Amino acid sequence: MDQVRRRMLLAASGAILPAPLASLAQEEKSRVRRIGFLNARFKPNELDTAFREAMRALGYVQGRTLEIEYRWGADSEGRAEQLAGELVARNVEAIVTATTPAIRGAMRATSRIPIIMAASADPVGASLVASLARPGGNVTGLTLISTDTAAKRLQLLRELIPSATRVALLYQKTGSQSLAGTQVNTALVAQLQDASRQLGMSLDVQGVASAAEIPGAVAAARHGGAQALIVPASPMTIEHRMQIVEQAARHRLPAMYETEVFAAMGGLLSYGPNLADMYRRAAGYVDRILRGAKPGELPIEQPSKYELVINLKTANALGLRIPPTFLLRADRVIE
Repeated sequence: MDQVRRRMLLAASGAILPAPLASLAQEEKSRVRRIGFLNARFKPNELDTAFREAMRALGYVQGRTLEIEYRWGADSEGRAEQLAGELVARNVEAIVTATTPAIRGAMRATSRIPIIMAASADPVGASLVASLARPGGNVTGLTLISTDTAAKRLQLLRELIPSATRVALLYQKTGSQSLAGTQVNTALVAQLQDASRQLGMSLDVQGVASAAEIPGAVAAARHGGAQALIVPASPMTIEHRMQIVEQAARHRLPAMYETEVFAAMGGLLSYGPNLADMYRRAAGYVDRILRGAKPGELPIEQPSKYELVINLKTANALGLRIPPTFLLRADRVIE
């Protein structure tokens, strides 16, 4: 009889013991996670939607198991730092951001909360991380490595327009207070100048600090003899991409852009990583960190593929014939 009772007690104990563990697991599953989303842009766009969709695919439902605190830096590093401080005060578990000024602003606000870069130009060169393989500190994420592909964009543009001997670079000037941004711009200009010399071309550098300067810069490039235009991605150029595309069309300047969001709005060509895909991949970093991974031990990912996008409608409007062999190399053709 004692043996029977003992077995019953053991069975009952076994049934009771997992209950707290099951309760904890259920509590963890239903816990609302709060993250910050800090961007140097002025307002939301389709990239933010891509991030939310990726978080949902990972099981995080905004309004139920996920709260996202949005902040928009309006293209100001100082403003980004202030907003990052607000996110820190809100006790977010991670901060998702992009571009050197916003990333640096977040870093100044916290060395404790993980910072995930959805897109960064050159995090090592800008001294944001120690290395791509082992970033250290509280920063990790993805890099565009934009300056490394700048020469390739120029080569593609020259291949499409063999007669071009002068090309203009339209880029966002960075304020003197941002040493990191200045270093990125310097590297970009230097690489394009070297590549243009090798191709027997000259480079007209047009830096703009605000949207109001864009029309004058594009007009100056055209009047200076530029036969084509290169536009790298930055918070301001992405924010005002429609204006840039319209100015390029007005002055009949074939333009090569860094990301497909320009080509989708009427830009002639783009060559670079898919930004929406990078924001989706950033969600994976957030998930790993919320599950306990340390940001400093998560390697920074580089683009695995660069996409060539051609807007055939724009080419026709410019009277530019795209060779069939060139079209075959495109990842996407917009008609």
